[in-house]
Amino acid sequence: MNAQEGRPPPGAAADGLPQPLRFWALLTLEIAVVMTVLDGAIANVALPHIATVLHARPANSIWVVNAYQFCLMVLLLPAASAGEIVGYRRVSQTGMGVFTVASLACALSPTLGALVAARVVQGIGAALLLSVNSALLRHIYPRAMLGRGIGLLALTVGVSASVAPTIASAILSVAPWPFLFAINVPLGLAAFAIAGRTLPATPRHVVRFDYFSAVLSALGLGLLVVAVDGLGERGRAGFVAGCLVVSAVSLWLLVRRQRARSAPLLPVDLLRIPEFAFAIATSVTAFLAQTLAFVALPFFLQYGLGRNQVATGLLMTPWPLATGIMAPVAGRLADRYSAGMLAGLGLSVLAAGLVALSTVAAHPAWGDLAWRMALCGLGFGLFQSPNNRAMLSAAPHARAGGASGMLGTARTLGQTLGAAVLALLFRLGGTGEARFALGLAAAVAVVAAGVSVSRLGFPRRPG
Repeated sequence: MNAQEGRPPPGAAADGLPQPLRFWALLTLEIAVVMTVLDGAIANVALPHIATVLHARPANSIWVVNAYQFCLMVLLLPAASAGEIVGYRRVSQTGMGVFTVASLACALSPTLGALVAARVVQGIGAALLLSVNSALLRHIYPRAMLGRGIGLLALTVGVSASVAPTIASAILSVAPWPFLFAINVPLGLAAFAIAGRTLPATPRHVVRFDYFSAVLSALGLGLLVVAVDGLGERGRAGFVAGCLVVSAVSLWLLVRRQRARSAPLLPVDLLRIPEFAFAIATSVTAFLAQTLAFVALPFFLQYGLGRNQVATGLLMTPWPLATGIMAPVAGRLADRYSAGMLAGLGLSVLAAGLVALSTVAAHPAWGDLAWRMALCGLGFGLFQSPNNRAMLSAAPHARAGGASGMLGTARTLGQTLGAAVLALLFRLGGTGEARFALGLAAAVAVVAAGVSVSRLGFPRRPG
């Protein structure tokens, strides 16, 4: 049974929003993406500087990144479920408010402990935002143009990721580190103001929020992340095994509890749809390959090829930049052609680019590295928009929130696994394994391409 979330904004339509409402609603989502992507990337780049200023040990400063990522991972599915109950617009606006206030708290943090605590709250806000972004996009764009909207949002992600290191360096050259987080405050206030007037009202499920399932989900996914992260550390075998056991039991109980529910927090109903399940599997393996390679590249460029930190940042820029350029093109193609074919082709191109990187000469020219990076980015951009469109389109309209939550969870799970595999490789063979990691990432990308093309026989859904 559904109820309507308040009164829709003027001009709202059953199949997407008309212009100019569509433009402003998309702008709201893009600002949210810019805030979360920039914040994550900037924190990574500036972490050594922040640790020095706050007189923190480097090992402890890692929690500035880990606290944010952990909250994001464990709360995506519960936040998406809440969106189906109270409305995606309300969850998105709440996320904007929480993220903005937490950004101000980060900027005012006097100690590492205070900064980590603020990052926890910021991760909660990011989870609320990102859990419903894709679901809102499905209500903002007409079915026939959904791929275009996904492509434009992916373009924003690519551009934000590519300029984040430059923005971090520029801010730190003229201002202290708190301004890295303070820049989110005006962005968040603007997005919050626009959202109330333009984001569409969506149907709501009249059910109670399943708190026990949310706890099981957080335990299952959270302890899985902790266990995978611990694989790269010595002397923690017992702890890792314990986390894996509790995680497995929690996820098993969660699946059993969700089977009989009409709108489950863990969308087991959607995973029974072959198109959706294959899109999820493609996403996990693709992001595993991408993260394994992208995290290994700085070590490969600096320790393997002798480039400095500035050169490394510049040489890695073509990848996200090419992804951003390809994303809207792939989105338009996804409205016309099979996602299995487009994503499979894109992942094959990614694999070719990774093979080219892993076999590059010992002293390559800048151009020799740049075109290989760009090839990887073009392939990843061709994969991402069609696969996301297929994932959202395969779900019933009323379950867009569950699909959106799984989209983010699949991406985060793949990224976590990729980082863990690299940590394990470094533990076994040191940073000299970075070149091998690129070859392994290419093999995983080939597997992801195979998963993608195996769905070519499925009927294509309009959106």
